[in-house]
Amino acid sequence: MQPAAVSVIDRVSRVLRPRSRVRRDLPPGPAIPSPAQLALWVAQPYPFLEHCRARYGPTFSLRFPQWPALVSFSDEASIKDLFTGSPSELLAGHANVSLRPIVGTGSLLLLDGDAHLRERRLLLPPFHGARMQAYGKTMQSIARRTLDGMGTGVRPIQHDMQAITLDVILRTVFGVEEGTDLAALRTAIFELVERATMLDIIPALQVDLGPRSPWGGFVRRRAAVDRLLYRLIDARRAEGTSGRDDVLTLLLDARYEDGTGMTNRDLRDELMTLLAAGHETSATALSWALTCLAREPEVQRLAHEEVDRVLSGAADDAVTTAELLYVDGVVKEAMRLHPVVSAVGRVLKVPLTIGGVPLPAGALAGVSIYLTHRDPALWPDPLRFDPMRFVGTRPSPYAYLPFGGGVRRCIGMAFALYEMRIVLAELLRAFRLEPAPGATGRPVRRTVTMAPAGGAPVKLVRR
Repeated sequence: MQPAAVSVIDRVSRVLRPRSRVRRDLPPGPAIPSPAQLALWVAQPYPFLEHCRARYGPTFSLRFPQWPALVSFSDEASIKDLFTGSPSELLAGHANVSLRPIVGTGSLLLLDGDAHLRERRLLLPPFHGARMQAYGKTMQSIARRTLDGMGTGVRPIQHDMQAITLDVILRTVFGVEEGTDLAALRTAIFELVERATMLDIIPALQVDLGPRSPWGGFVRRRAAVDRLLYRLIDARRAEGTSGRDDVLTLLLDARYEDGTGMTNRDLRDELMTLLAAGHETSATALSWALTCLAREPEVQRLAHEEVDRVLSGAADDAVTTAELLYVDGVVKEAMRLHPVVSAVGRVLKVPLTIGGVPLPAGALAGVSIYLTHRDPALWPDPLRFDPMRFVGTRPSPYAYLPFGGGVRRCIGMAFALYEMRIVLAELLRAFRLEPAPGATGRPVRRTVTMAPAGGAPVKLVRR
Protein backbone atom coordinates (compact mmCIF):
# COMPACT_ATOMS: atom_id res chain seq x y z
CA MET A 1 0.00 0.00 0.00
CA GLN A 2 1.22 3.51 -0.77
CA PRO A 3 2.47 5.22 2.46
CA ALA A 4 0.67 8.47 1.64
CA ALA A 5 -2.62 6.60 1.24
CA VAL A 6 -2.11 4.80 4.56
CA SER A 7 -1.50 8.15 6.25
CA VAL A 8 -4.70 9.63 4.80
CA ILE A 9 -6.80 6.63 5.84
CA ASP A 10 -5.38 6.59 9.36
CA ARG A 11 -5.90 10.34 9.85
CA VAL A 12 -9.49 10.15 8.63
CA SER A 13 -10.13 7.15 10.88
CA ARG A 14 -8.72 8.89 13.97
CA VAL A 15 -10.66 12.11 13.40
CA LEU A 16 -14.05 10.65 12.42
CA ARG A 17 -14.22 7.33 14.24
CA PRO A 18 -15.94 8.71 17.39
CA ARG A 19 -18.84 10.11 15.36
CA SER A 20 -19.66 6.86 13.50
CA ARG A 21 -22.06 4.00 14.08
CA VAL A 22 -21.34 0.38 13.07
CA ARG A 23 -24.07 -2.23 12.45
CA ARG A 24 -23.77 -5.13 14.85
CA ASP A 25 -25.44 -7.66 12.52
CA LEU A 26 -22.70 -7.35 9.87
CA PRO A 27 -19.00 -8.29 9.79
CA PRO A 28 -16.66 -5.62 11.18
CA GLY A 29 -15.40 -2.81 8.99
CA PRO A 30 -14.23 0.81 9.09
CA ALA A 31 -15.97 2.81 11.79
CA ILE A 32 -15.77 6.15 9.98
CA PRO A 33 -18.98 7.75 8.58
CA SER A 34 -20.33 6.58 5.24
CA PRO A 35 -19.46 9.80 3.29
CA ALA A 36 -15.82 9.45 4.38
CA GLN A 37 -15.78 5.79 3.34
CA LEU A 38 -17.20 6.72 -0.07
CA ALA A 39 -14.59 9.46 -0.49
CA LEU A 40 -11.74 7.05 0.30
CA TRP A 41 -13.21 4.38 -1.99
CA VAL A 42 -13.42 6.87 -4.87
CA ALA A 43 -10.07 8.59 -4.33
CA GLN A 44 -7.89 5.73 -3.02
CA PRO A 45 -9.84 2.54 -3.83
CA TYR A 46 -7.08 -0.06 -3.74
CA PRO A 47 -5.16 1.28 -0.71
CA PHE A 48 -8.51 1.55 1.10
CA LEU A 49 -9.44 -2.06 0.27
CA GLU A 50 -5.97 -3.32 1.23
CA HIS A 51 -6.20 -1.39 4.48
CA CYS A 52 -9.56 -3.04 5.24
CA ARG A 53 -8.33 -6.56 4.39
CA ALA A 54 -5.21 -6.11 6.52
CA ARG A 55 -7.28 -4.95 9.48
CA TYR A 56 -10.45 -7.06 9.20
CA GLY A 57 -9.54 -10.06 7.03
CA PRO A 58 -11.04 -11.19 3.68
CA THR A 59 -14.61 -10.31 4.75
CA PHE A 60 -15.49 -6.81 5.94
CA SER A 61 -18.34 -4.30 5.82
CA LEU A 62 -18.40 -0.92 4.11
CA ARG A 63 -21.00 1.84 4.21
CA PHE A 64 -21.74 4.34 1.44
CA PRO A 65 -24.49 7.01 1.39
CA GLN A 66 -27.75 5.84 -0.23
CA TRP A 67 -26.35 2.32 -0.76
CA PRO A 68 -27.46 -0.82 1.06
CA ALA A 69 -25.15 -2.30 3.68
CA LEU A 70 -22.16 -3.66 1.75
CA VAL A 71 -20.16 -6.71 2.78
CA SER A 72 -17.01 -7.39 0.74
CA PHE A 73 -15.78 -10.96 0.19
CA SER A 74 -12.54 -12.09 -1.47
CA ASP A 75 -12.12 -15.74 -0.43
CA GLU A 76 -12.84 -18.61 -2.84
CA ALA A 77 -15.53 -20.34 -0.73
CA SER A 78 -17.63 -17.18 -0.34
CA ILE A 79 -17.32 -16.33 -4.03
CA LYS A 80 -18.51 -19.83 -4.92
CA ASP A 81 -21.55 -19.36 -2.67
CA LEU A 82 -22.39 -16.09 -4.44
CA PHE A 83 -21.83 -17.34 -7.98
CA THR A 84 -23.67 -20.66 -7.55
CA GLY A 85 -26.52 -19.44 -5.36
CA SER A 86 -30.08 -18.97 -6.61
CA PRO A 87 -30.32 -15.98 -8.99
CA SER A 88 -33.83 -15.39 -7.65
CA GLU A 89 -32.33 -14.76 -4.19
CA LEU A 90 -29.05 -13.09 -5.20
CA LEU A 91 -29.96 -10.12 -7.38
CA ALA A 92 -27.12 -8.87 -9.56
CA GLY A 93 -29.38 -6.46 -11.44
CA HIS A 94 -30.24 -4.67 -8.21
CA ALA A 95 -26.53 -4.45 -7.40
CA ASN A 96 -25.87 -2.78 -10.77
CA VAL A 97 -28.51 -0.08 -10.39
CA SER A 98 -25.86 2.67 -10.39
CA LEU A 99 -25.27 1.89 -14.09
CA ARG A 100 -28.84 2.83 -15.04
CA PRO A 101 -27.95 6.37 -16.21
CA ILE A 102 -25.60 4.88 -18.80
CA VAL A 103 -27.21 1.63 -19.98
CA GLY A 104 -30.92 2.21 -19.26
CA THR A 105 -33.55 0.28 -17.30
CA GLY A 106 -33.91 -2.49 -19.91
CA SER A 107 -30.22 -3.40 -19.90
CA LEU A 108 -29.21 -7.01 -19.36
CA LEU A 109 -26.99 -5.73 -16.55
CA LEU A 110 -29.99 -4.42 -14.58
CA LEU A 111 -32.39 -7.32 -15.06
CA ASP A 112 -32.91 -10.19 -12.63
CA GLY A 113 -34.66 -13.55 -12.57
CA ASP A 114 -36.66 -14.72 -15.58
CA ALA A 115 -36.33 -11.33 -17.32
CA HIS A 116 -32.54 -11.63 -17.22
CA LEU A 117 -32.51 -15.21 -18.54
CA ARG A 118 -34.95 -14.27 -21.31
CA GLU A 119 -32.80 -11.36 -22.45
CA ARG A 120 -29.56 -13.29 -22.10
CA ARG A 121 -30.80 -16.09 -24.40
CA LEU A 122 -31.53 -13.46 -27.05
CA LEU A 123 -28.16 -11.70 -26.78
CA LEU A 124 -25.81 -14.66 -26.37
CA PRO A 125 -25.69 -16.31 -29.84
CA PRO A 126 -23.80 -13.56 -31.74
CA PHE A 127 -20.89 -13.74 -29.28
CA HIS A 128 -19.96 -17.39 -29.60
CA GLY A 129 -18.59 -19.89 -32.10
CA ALA A 130 -18.25 -19.33 -35.82
CA ARG A 131 -20.48 -16.26 -35.79
CA MET A 132 -18.12 -14.47 -33.42
CA GLN A 133 -15.02 -15.57 -35.34
CA ALA A 134 -16.53 -14.11 -38.50
CA TYR A 135 -15.75 -10.71 -36.99
CA GLY A 136 -12.02 -11.52 -36.76
CA LYS A 137 -11.06 -10.04 -40.10
CA THR A 138 -12.88 -6.82 -39.27
CA MET A 139 -11.08 -6.60 -35.93
CA GLN A 140 -7.74 -7.20 -37.63
CA SER A 141 -8.27 -4.62 -40.39
CA ILE A 142 -9.32 -1.96 -37.88
CA ALA A 143 -6.28 -2.70 -35.71
CA ARG A 144 -3.88 -2.58 -38.68
CA ARG A 145 -5.32 0.69 -39.98
CA THR A 146 -4.96 2.36 -36.57
CA LEU A 147 -1.48 0.96 -35.92
CA ASP A 148 -0.24 1.96 -39.39
CA GLY A 149 -1.10 5.55 -38.59
CA MET A 150 0.68 5.58 -35.24
CA GLY A 151 4.08 7.15 -34.84
CA THR A 152 6.87 6.08 -32.55
CA GLY A 153 7.97 7.54 -29.24
CA VAL A 154 6.00 8.10 -26.06
CA ARG A 155 2.23 8.18 -26.47
CA PRO A 156 -0.84 7.55 -24.26
CA ILE A 157 -1.74 4.14 -25.65
CA GLN A 158 -5.19 4.09 -24.01
CA HIS A 159 -6.41 6.59 -26.59
CA ASP A 160 -5.27 4.34 -29.47
CA MET A 161 -6.83 1.25 -27.89
CA GLN A 162 -10.11 3.11 -27.40
CA ALA A 163 -10.10 4.12 -31.07
CA ILE A 164 -9.67 0.47 -32.10
CA THR A 165 -12.24 -1.05 -29.75
CA LEU A 166 -14.81 1.65 -30.48
CA ASP A 167 -14.55 1.07 -34.22
CA VAL A 168 -14.82 -2.69 -33.64
CA ILE A 169 -18.08 -2.15 -31.74
CA LEU A 170 -19.44 0.28 -34.32
CA ARG A 171 -18.68 -2.10 -37.19
CA THR A 172 -19.46 -5.52 -35.70
CA VAL A 173 -22.21 -4.65 -33.22
CA PHE A 174 -23.85 -1.54 -34.63
CA GLY A 175 -23.13 -2.44 -38.25
CA VAL A 176 -22.14 1.11 -39.21
CA GLU A 177 -19.83 1.42 -42.21
CA GLU A 178 -17.38 4.20 -43.05
CA GLY A 179 -19.14 7.50 -43.68
CA THR A 180 -20.95 10.32 -41.93
CA ASP A 181 -22.98 8.03 -39.64
CA LEU A 182 -19.84 6.29 -38.37
CA ALA A 183 -18.06 9.61 -37.83
CA ALA A 184 -21.03 11.12 -35.97
CA LEU A 185 -21.50 8.10 -33.72
CA ARG A 186 -17.78 7.83 -33.06
CA THR A 187 -17.61 11.48 -31.98
CA ALA A 188 -20.74 11.40 -29.82
CA ILE A 189 -19.79 8.17 -28.06
CA PHE A 190 -16.23 9.28 -27.50
CA GLU A 191 -17.50 12.51 -25.92
CA LEU A 192 -19.85 10.58 -23.64
CA VAL A 193 -17.23 8.06 -22.52
CA GLU A 194 -14.27 10.42 -22.21
CA ARG A 195 -16.09 13.00 -20.12
CA ALA A 196 -17.99 10.57 -17.88
CA THR A 197 -16.76 10.34 -14.29
CA MET A 198 -17.52 8.37 -11.16
CA LEU A 199 -19.69 11.30 -10.06
CA ASP A 200 -22.19 10.50 -12.84
CA ILE A 201 -23.29 7.26 -11.15
CA ILE A 202 -23.69 8.65 -7.60
CA PRO A 203 -27.46 9.27 -7.17
CA ALA A 204 -27.05 12.18 -4.74
CA LEU A 205 -25.12 14.14 -7.39
CA GLN A 206 -27.55 13.55 -10.27
CA VAL A 207 -28.98 17.08 -10.29
CA ASP A 208 -29.36 18.90 -13.61
CA LEU A 209 -28.26 22.49 -13.09
CA GLY A 210 -27.84 23.20 -16.79
CA PRO A 211 -25.40 22.13 -19.52
CA ARG A 212 -22.37 23.39 -17.61
CA SER A 213 -23.12 21.32 -14.52
CA PRO A 214 -21.58 17.81 -14.32
CA TRP A 215 -24.87 15.91 -14.43
CA GLY A 216 -26.48 18.34 -16.87
CA GLY A 217 -23.57 17.90 -19.28
CA PHE A 218 -23.76 14.11 -18.98
CA VAL A 219 -27.52 14.08 -19.69
CA ARG A 220 -27.05 16.16 -22.84
CA ARG A 221 -24.14 14.05 -24.12
CA ARG A 222 -26.17 10.90 -23.51
CA ALA A 223 -29.13 12.42 -25.39
CA ALA A 224 -26.87 13.12 -28.38
CA VAL A 225 -25.84 9.43 -28.50
CA ASP A 226 -29.46 8.31 -28.07
CA ARG A 227 -30.64 10.39 -31.02
CA LEU A 228 -28.06 8.75 -33.28
CA LEU A 229 -28.84 5.25 -31.98
CA TYR A 230 -32.59 5.60 -32.51
CA ARG A 231 -31.97 6.99 -35.99
CA LEU A 232 -29.76 3.99 -36.75
CA ILE A 233 -32.36 1.51 -35.44
CA ASP A 234 -35.18 3.14 -37.43
CA ALA A 235 -33.08 3.14 -40.60
CA ARG A 236 -32.15 -0.53 -40.17
CA ARG A 237 -35.79 -1.51 -39.64
CA ALA A 238 -36.78 0.42 -42.76
CA GLU A 239 -34.09 -1.01 -45.04
CA GLY A 240 -34.43 -4.59 -43.81
CA THR A 241 -31.86 -6.99 -42.45
CA SER A 242 -31.16 -9.18 -45.46
CA GLY A 243 -27.48 -9.76 -46.19
CA ARG A 244 -26.16 -8.26 -42.98
CA ASP A 245 -24.42 -10.08 -40.10
CA ASP A 246 -23.81 -7.39 -37.48
CA VAL A 247 -25.22 -7.86 -33.97
CA LEU A 248 -27.89 -5.15 -34.36
CA THR A 249 -29.28 -6.96 -37.40
CA LEU A 250 -29.30 -10.28 -35.55
CA LEU A 251 -31.14 -8.68 -32.64
CA LEU A 252 -33.72 -7.12 -34.96
CA ASP A 253 -34.44 -10.61 -36.33
CA ALA A 254 -34.38 -12.34 -32.94
CA ARG A 255 -37.60 -13.32 -31.19
CA TYR A 256 -38.52 -14.01 -27.61
CA GLU A 257 -40.30 -17.27 -26.77
CA ASP A 258 -43.69 -15.60 -27.24
CA GLY A 259 -42.76 -14.56 -30.79
CA THR A 260 -42.30 -10.85 -30.08
CA GLY A 261 -39.20 -8.90 -30.96
CA MET A 262 -37.24 -6.18 -29.20
CA THR A 263 -38.63 -2.67 -29.06
CA ASN A 264 -36.53 0.32 -30.06
CA ARG A 265 -36.00 1.11 -26.37
CA ASP A 266 -34.91 -2.48 -25.70
CA LEU A 267 -32.44 -2.25 -28.57
CA ARG A 268 -31.10 1.10 -27.42
CA ASP A 269 -30.48 -0.18 -23.90
CA GLU A 270 -28.73 -3.34 -25.08
CA LEU A 271 -26.63 -1.47 -27.64
CA MET A 272 -25.49 0.89 -24.86
CA THR A 273 -24.81 -2.14 -22.67
CA LEU A 274 -22.67 -3.78 -25.35
CA LEU A 275 -20.92 -0.48 -25.94
CA ALA A 276 -20.18 0.04 -22.24
CA ALA A 277 -19.14 -3.59 -21.73
CA GLY A 278 -17.17 -3.99 -24.94
CA HIS A 279 -15.46 -0.68 -25.69
CA GLU A 280 -14.03 0.97 -22.60
CA THR A 281 -13.35 -2.33 -20.82
CA SER A 282 -11.45 -3.97 -23.69
CA ALA A 283 -9.45 -0.81 -24.37
CA THR A 284 -8.49 -0.57 -20.71
CA ALA A 285 -7.51 -4.25 -20.49
CA LEU A 286 -5.30 -3.83 -23.57
CA SER A 287 -3.75 -0.69 -22.06
CA TRP A 288 -2.84 -2.61 -18.90
CA ALA A 289 -1.38 -5.46 -20.96
CA LEU A 290 0.80 -3.05 -22.93
CA THR A 291 1.87 -1.20 -19.79
CA CYS A 292 2.91 -4.52 -18.23
CA LEU A 293 4.77 -5.64 -21.37
CA ALA A 294 6.73 -2.38 -21.46
CA ARG A 295 7.96 -3.11 -17.92
CA GLU A 296 8.68 -6.81 -18.51
CA PRO A 297 11.30 -7.14 -21.31
CA GLU A 298 11.65 -10.92 -20.97
CA VAL A 299 7.88 -11.44 -21.17
CA GLN A 300 7.79 -9.14 -24.18
CA ARG A 301 10.60 -11.08 -25.88
CA LEU A 302 8.69 -14.35 -25.49
CA ALA A 303 5.51 -12.74 -26.80
CA HIS A 304 7.36 -11.36 -29.84
CA GLU A 305 8.84 -14.77 -30.56
CA GLU A 306 5.44 -16.45 -30.41
CA VAL A 307 3.78 -13.86 -32.66
CA ASP A 308 6.57 -14.13 -35.22
CA ARG A 309 6.49 -17.93 -35.18
CA VAL A 310 2.71 -18.46 -35.24
CA LEU A 311 1.65 -15.71 -37.61
CA SER A 312 4.51 -15.83 -40.10
CA GLY A 313 2.92 -16.73 -43.43
CA ALA A 314 -0.42 -17.72 -41.84
CA ALA A 315 -3.24 -18.00 -44.35
CA ASP A 316 -5.78 -16.52 -41.94
CA ASP A 317 -4.09 -14.45 -39.26
CA ALA A 318 -7.27 -13.66 -37.33
CA VAL A 319 -8.21 -17.30 -36.88
CA THR A 320 -4.62 -18.38 -36.25
CA THR A 321 -4.40 -16.07 -33.22
CA ALA A 322 -6.11 -18.88 -31.27
CA GLU A 323 -2.67 -20.53 -31.31
CA LEU A 324 -1.07 -17.57 -29.51
CA LEU A 325 -1.20 -19.23 -26.09
CA TYR A 326 1.45 -17.06 -24.46
CA VAL A 327 -0.03 -13.82 -25.83
CA ASP A 328 -3.40 -14.98 -24.52
CA GLY A 329 -1.68 -15.52 -21.16
CA VAL A 330 -0.34 -11.96 -21.27
CA VAL A 331 -3.88 -10.59 -21.65
CA LYS A 332 -5.26 -12.78 -18.87
CA GLU A 333 -2.38 -12.08 -16.48
CA ALA A 334 -2.81 -8.33 -17.04
CA MET A 335 -6.50 -8.70 -16.15
CA ARG A 336 -5.53 -10.65 -13.03
CA LEU A 337 -3.15 -8.00 -11.71
CA HIS A 338 -5.25 -5.10 -13.01
CA PRO A 339 -8.93 -6.08 -13.25
CA VAL A 340 -10.75 -3.49 -15.31
CA VAL A 341 -13.85 -3.74 -13.11
CA SER A 342 -12.66 -4.23 -9.55
CA ALA A 343 -15.83 -5.66 -7.98
CA VAL A 344 -19.20 -7.27 -8.67
CA GLY A 345 -22.11 -7.71 -6.30
CA ARG A 346 -25.43 -9.32 -5.44
CA VAL A 347 -28.29 -7.84 -3.38
CA LEU A 348 -29.85 -10.43 -1.07
CA LYS A 349 -33.59 -10.80 -1.56
CA VAL A 350 -33.83 -13.03 1.53
CA PRO A 351 -31.53 -13.62 4.52
CA LEU A 352 -28.67 -15.91 3.45
CA THR A 353 -25.40 -17.27 4.76
CA ILE A 354 -22.45 -16.51 2.48
CA GLY A 355 -19.12 -18.14 3.26
CA GLY A 356 -20.37 -18.93 6.76
CA VAL A 357 -21.42 -15.30 7.36
CA PRO A 358 -25.17 -14.70 7.98
CA LEU A 359 -26.42 -11.64 6.10
CA PRO A 360 -29.83 -9.93 6.30
CA ALA A 361 -32.17 -9.41 3.35
CA GLY A 362 -31.33 -6.21 1.50
CA ALA A 363 -27.59 -6.44 2.13
CA LEU A 364 -25.21 -6.07 -0.79
CA ALA A 365 -22.69 -8.93 -0.96
CA GLY A 366 -19.73 -7.75 -3.02
CA VAL A 367 -16.88 -9.72 -4.54
CA SER A 368 -13.61 -7.78 -4.54
CA ILE A 369 -12.03 -9.00 -7.77
CA TYR A 370 -8.95 -6.92 -7.04
CA LEU A 371 -8.32 -8.51 -3.63
CA THR A 372 -9.13 -12.01 -4.88
CA HIS A 373 -6.69 -11.73 -7.78
CA ARG A 374 -3.91 -10.67 -5.41
CA ASP A 375 -4.56 -13.21 -2.67
CA PRO A 376 -1.32 -15.16 -2.03
CA ALA A 377 -3.39 -18.16 -0.91
CA LEU A 378 -4.80 -18.36 -4.44
CA TRP A 379 -1.93 -16.90 -6.48
CA PRO A 380 1.64 -17.67 -5.33
CA ASP A 381 3.84 -14.58 -5.56
CA PRO A 382 0.75 -12.59 -6.57
CA LEU A 383 2.51 -9.36 -7.61
CA ARG A 384 4.75 -11.13 -10.14
CA PHE A 385 3.61 -10.76 -13.78
CA ASP A 386 3.67 -14.32 -15.16
CA PRO A 387 1.58 -15.21 -18.26
CA MET A 388 2.51 -18.88 -17.79
CA ARG A 389 -0.11 -19.03 -15.03
CA PHE A 390 -2.64 -19.29 -17.88
CA VAL A 391 -0.80 -21.47 -20.42
CA GLY A 392 -2.04 -25.06 -20.42
CA THR A 393 -4.16 -24.57 -17.32
CA ARG A 394 -7.55 -23.19 -16.42
CA PRO A 395 -7.85 -21.40 -13.07
CA SER A 396 -10.79 -21.81 -10.72
CA PRO A 397 -13.74 -19.58 -11.71
CA TYR A 398 -13.90 -18.53 -8.05
CA ALA A 399 -10.26 -17.42 -7.99
CA TYR A 400 -10.06 -15.74 -11.42
CA LEU A 401 -13.08 -13.65 -12.37
CA PRO A 402 -12.27 -10.60 -14.53
CA PHE A 403 -15.61 -11.09 -16.35
CA GLY A 404 -17.67 -11.85 -13.25
CA GLY A 405 -19.12 -15.31 -12.73
CA GLY A 406 -22.04 -17.68 -12.57
CA VAL A 407 -25.09 -16.96 -14.71
CA ARG A 408 -24.04 -13.29 -14.72
CA ARG A 409 -20.66 -13.80 -16.37
CA CYS A 410 -20.15 -11.28 -19.18
CA ILE A 411 -21.71 -12.57 -22.42
CA GLY A 412 -18.97 -10.87 -24.41
CA MET A 413 -16.07 -12.63 -22.69
CA ALA A 414 -15.09 -14.80 -25.68
CA PHE A 415 -15.54 -11.83 -28.05
CA ALA A 416 -13.35 -9.60 -25.87
CA LEU A 417 -10.56 -12.16 -25.45
CA TYR A 418 -10.56 -12.84 -29.20
CA GLU A 419 -10.41 -9.13 -30.01
CA MET A 420 -7.67 -8.42 -27.47
CA ARG A 421 -5.55 -11.30 -28.75
CA ILE A 422 -5.84 -10.00 -32.33
CA VAL A 423 -5.05 -6.38 -31.41
CA LEU A 424 -2.12 -7.32 -29.18
CA ALA A 425 -0.65 -9.62 -31.86
CA GLU A 426 -0.87 -6.87 -34.48
CA LEU A 427 0.80 -4.35 -32.19
CA LEU A 428 3.60 -6.78 -31.28
CA ARG A 429 4.24 -7.47 -34.98
CA ALA A 430 4.85 -3.77 -35.54
CA PHE A 431 6.34 -2.41 -32.31
CA ARG A 432 8.61 -2.98 -29.38
CA LEU A 433 7.48 -1.43 -26.09
CA GLU A 434 9.52 0.45 -23.50
CA PRO A 435 8.44 2.22 -20.29
CA ALA A 436 7.58 5.88 -20.67
CA PRO A 437 9.83 8.13 -18.54
CA GLY A 438 8.06 9.03 -15.32
CA ALA A 439 5.07 6.76 -15.92
CA THR A 440 3.86 5.24 -12.66
CA GLY A 441 1.28 2.70 -13.83
CA ARG A 442 -0.95 3.94 -11.01
CA PRO A 443 -4.59 2.88 -11.39
CA VAL A 444 -7.16 5.68 -11.66
CA ARG A 445 -10.94 5.60 -11.93
CA ARG A 446 -12.68 6.06 -15.27
CA THR A 447 -16.33 5.83 -14.18
CA VAL A 448 -16.62 2.12 -13.24
CA THR A 449 -13.29 1.01 -14.72
CA MET A 450 -9.75 1.26 -13.36
CA ALA A 451 -7.19 2.39 -15.95
CA PRO A 452 -3.48 3.31 -15.94
CA ALA A 453 -2.88 6.94 -14.99
CA GLY A 454 -2.08 9.44 -17.73
CA GLY A 455 -3.76 7.43 -20.47
CA ALA A 456 -1.26 4.54 -20.14
CA PRO A 457 1.86 6.19 -21.61
CA VAL A 458 4.36 3.82 -23.20
CA LYS A 459 7.23 4.27 -25.63
CA LEU A 460 6.76 2.62 -29.04
CA VAL A 461 9.74 1.58 -31.15
CA ARG A 462 9.24 0.21 -34.67
CA ARG A 463 10.61 -3.31 -35.07
